[in-house]
Amino acid sequence: MNKKITPVQQSGEKTFTWADFKLNSDGMVPVIAQDYETGEVLMLAYMNEEAYNTTVETGKMTYWSRSRNELWTKGLTSGHLQYVKSLTLDCDNDTILARVEQVGAACHTGNRTCFFKPLYQR
Repeated sequence: MNKKITPVQQSGEKTFTWADFKLNSDGMVPVIAQDYETGEVLMLAYMNEEAYNTTVETGKMTYWSRSRNELWTKGLTSGHLQYVKSLTLDCDNDTILARVEQVGAACHTGNRTCFFKPLYQR
């Protein structure tokens, strides 16, 4: 499927198809979810083409669950949804930055962000 996706269409802005993405060995693209207001990094997940198309069509972040091997709309069960504000492709076409409106916690542990375990600080 080589459907043209236009999550954000502005005058003169280039649009991309899934075929333009550089996929990992599993045929997916990593997605960094970031709070659109604060810039806080919330989580990292993966999308396949179906998850990407579903996200664009619904406006709700949808990922591919590698552990369950199925589509996963973030917060569908918990109520902690992520509403898309923008999707941006990086310079190498291999990572998506999703700026989202996060409802509740992003992490399955109940933390606001999945990044809460300090490893190193200077």
